[in-house]
Amino acid sequence: MELISQLLALEPTSQVLGKEPVAPLVILLLVIFIIPILFERIRLPGSVGLLAAGVIFGPHGWNLLHQSPLIILLSEIGLVYLMFVAGLEVDIQQFHRIRNRSLGFGIFTFFVPLLLGIFLGRIFHFDWNVSILIGSLLASYTVLAYPIINRLGVINNEAINVTIGASTFTDVGALVVLAVCIALHTKIYGFWQLIRLFNWLIIYSLVILIGFYWAGKEFFRRSGDDEGNQFLFVLLSVFLTAVGAQLIGVEKILGAFLAGLAVNEAVGEGQVKEKVMFVGNVVFIPIFFVNLGLLINLSAFVNSNDNLKLTLFIVFSLLVSKFIAALLAKLFYRYNWREILTMWSLSLPQVNVTLAATLVGYRSGLINTEIFNSVVVLMFVTSGLGPLITSKVALGLTTLTVKEERSTTPPYQKPEQRDSPVTIVVPVYNPQTQQYLIEMAALLARQAHGRIIPLAIATAFAHMDAPQLNASVQRSERLLAKAKALSRVLGVEAEPLLRIDDAFAQGISRASREQNASLIVMGWGKRNGLRARLFGNVIDKVIWASHCPVAVTRLVDSPKKIQRILVPIENLMAPSLQPVYFAQILGEANQALVTVLNVCDRRTSSSKIAWRRSQLSLIVSRLAMPNPPEIQIIAHENVAQAILQAARLYDLVVLPFLSNRTSPGGLAISDVTTELAGQLTCSIVMLGEPQRTPTPAVMATGVANTVATMSEGIT
Repeated sequence: MELISQLLALEPTSQVLGKEPVAPLVILLLVIFIIPILFERIRLPGSVGLLAAGVIFGPHGWNLLHQSPLIILLSEIGLVYLMFVAGLEVDIQQFHRIRNRSLGFGIFTFFVPLLLGIFLGRIFHFDWNVSILIGSLLASYTVLAYPIINRLGVINNEAINVTIGASTFTDVGALVVLAVCIALHTKIYGFWQLIRLFNWLIIYSLVILIGFYWAGKEFFRRSGDDEGNQFLFVLLSVFLTAVGAQLIGVEKILGAFLAGLAVNEAVGEGQVKEKVMFVGNVVFIPIFFVNLGLLINLSAFVNSNDNLKLTLFIVFSLLVSKFIAALLAKLFYRYNWREILTMWSLSLPQVNVTLAATLVGYRSGLINTEIFNSVVVLMFVTSGLGPLITSKVALGLTTLTVKEERSTTPPYQKPEQRDSPVTIVVPVYNPQTQQYLIEMAALLARQAHGRIIPLAIATAFAHMDAPQLNASVQRSERLLAKAKALSRVLGVEAEPLLRIDDAFAQGISRASREQNASLIVMGWGKRNGLRARLFGNVIDKVIWASHCPVAVTRLVDSPKKIQRILVPIENLMAPSLQPVYFAQILGEANQALVTVLNVCDRRTSSSKIAWRRSQLSLIVSRLAMPNPPEIQIIAHENVAQAILQAARLYDLVVLPFLSNRTSPGGLAISDVTTELAGQLTCSIVMLGEPQRTPTPAVMATGVANTVATMSEGIT
């Protein structure tokens, strides 16, 4: 009885956790680590999961997390960091290429929602300042569906590029409107004071965009390879501009966004940007989303009819206004309906700038709890609806023209490489899989009259005479000697290469570029686990950094025994011919049968199936190969299951492995490829093509899908 009474006298768990200063941080880190993975499995952005976690674990839920000074500080840093990364991820060169139409659509998709939002605010009896801010919140958008359009191969469509470019204009416009509205709310401004504020805003923007641009270029040029100081310079730029914005009386998130635009070109796509993105995406930005969820009182929102009514009107206003803006683009730029629907769906998600501006407006007291909750619900709705519509309407966006000039140049060989022999780099690490890798590379090189470069990476140490380095070099030399002997037996020229580098991925990508490689052939690596999730594995990093295609292989038998090869093509409108060409070269080397497969809907008519077969024949004929592959069309309700059934008769399946860097350590793999990679029992080659267009959505898109069932170990 005494024990029971003592147990009953214990404090509630929430009170105990509340007194322990480390406990909230532990819970916060667990949420950041687990929740995004769960939400991405149900095809929702990780940021949505973090926001929902804030609601569940916050004071209006399980009461495990509170807005402690530490969380508030980290959230403030995350808010500034989020806006800086949004500016840093803008593709300046792409915007310049289509700036006229991007500005045009940007004006449409900014001012139409702005005007409709103002009208909505006045209907609900908000004053002019609040109504204008509501309109600006509807104007900006985040291109969450970038991985989808990248996977479908329609990223180069003009309408899509215009939509991506226009997001820069809407983001800047929304932040400027926010800065002015907050200034008018917190201070009493007359006409001349308002003019003075605008003048300071113009001067401030020019100082950042011109001054920090020049300073960034000059500092990066003078600092050379000192990545530590370069990283500190970037951080200093972020927070210095934020402080400068507050000094002139505007919000710091405007300064952070402009700082991202200013140092965009100086930072480029190197290791410094990787470090900047890693720090933000792993710690600060997730904490911002969780802290945002702590402010939401879901029960009060559901029980309020006024809240529900305002939310419905805001969601409806956004959908209508963005569609009107897309229709105006159709009238002015003559886009077709599929392009217009894609532009509309891409401009729907309200995440980065919208949530940041909403939080700032809420903290300043300019917008009330009703508007704040309504905008959060808007984010939930549009972040799911926008990408869903994009996946449907963008599927047949780009029509393939088969009148292009045929060329016998391999797709993985650039124009400047046409007169040079095909060079295949083969990273070797695992003695058990080395033979099959060398055989695969040898078959391809012999058929293309090229050479192979077996590559071994010895991890560098601070001292070049370190015993660990000597042991690593000796091990690498043994691997290369074995690779050279195998190549001699296979009758292929081999030039073994030993490289000492800081990391495997860097060493592979750098050596391949130095050797002007046409293709990298490497074995399957581990894609699951904590380290792979946070930092990415060797394959992820090589595909992201490589200048040429990367063939990732999982070989269950000798490549010389491959007699039947299957190449599924998912999208006939914008297919990649790299896998087909790869399979054809390997097929000719082994005298193997190559089958190109496309799966259509089970209800497809026989006439449409015949059309698809002829279209697919025209597509593969562009390769001008002496022995064209067999064409097969299957009508089935499940694409992955149809491919799995067909693959039972084949020795090898060649799949696409699209590179799309959404956060450090992530590759975008289609759902079909993910399912196939986990269930196929035959040999697999996943061909990854390097992508050069940076993604505008950062934390909002979350970490891309990973294949948890891959075989373990680095090749």
